[in-house]
Amino acid sequence: MFDTRPDRSREVVLVGRSNVGKSTLMRELTGHSFNTGRSPGVTRSPNHYDWASEDFMISDLPGFGFMSGVAEETREQIKTDVVQYLEAYADQILVGVLVLDGKAAVDIIDRHTEAGNLPHVVEFFSLLEEFGIQPVVAVNKIDKVDTTDKRLDEIAERLGMMPPWTQWQDVIAPISAKQGRIKALEEAVCTHLEAERVEELKQFFT
Repeated sequence: MFDTRPDRSREVVLVGRSNVGKSTLMRELTGHSFNTGRSPGVTRSPNHYDWASEDFMISDLPGFGFMSGVAEETREQIKTDVVQYLEAYADQILVGVLVLDGKAAVDIIDRHTEAGNLPHVVEFFSLLEEFGIQPVVAVNKIDKVDTTDKRLDEIAERLGMMPPWTQWQDVIAPISAKQGRIKALEEAVCTHLEAERVEELKQFFT
């Protein structure tokens, strides 16, 4: 399992399939540049960003799922490492941000479902809940979606939440990380930080 984790007892993690924009979102949240790229699988180990004055960090975990040019065995090991990380540090993780590609997510989920497989996105949403980690779904690249509300309703439904999505704004956050439009996510995360009574951490999401 990943062994580069700083000694911090409070954490927000970003998880998701490869090439959905997690590293770009990480840059927007922290103001710090991380390795990004157009090819899936650029991030192979976690990127952690912590603040010396706070017992808190944000972590961008490696992407899972198909990666062009990456062996299946390696892909499966990365996925296993991500699951083990979430389970091992569940008590320290305040929010798990599941990042989706708003344009492609529904098609990918449906394709796996029709093939009789459990879609990775659905699996990880359930795993976060199972581990007791509050999930927030960051629907990225929303600027590329023509009918936003319809798409968000479809995503909510496939994750087991009854549409309309607007009743789940503390769980579903439409964003465009590349354009710096992440307010909906910041507001959703802050809602859960308040619930956890760690309001002092809201400064990192406002």
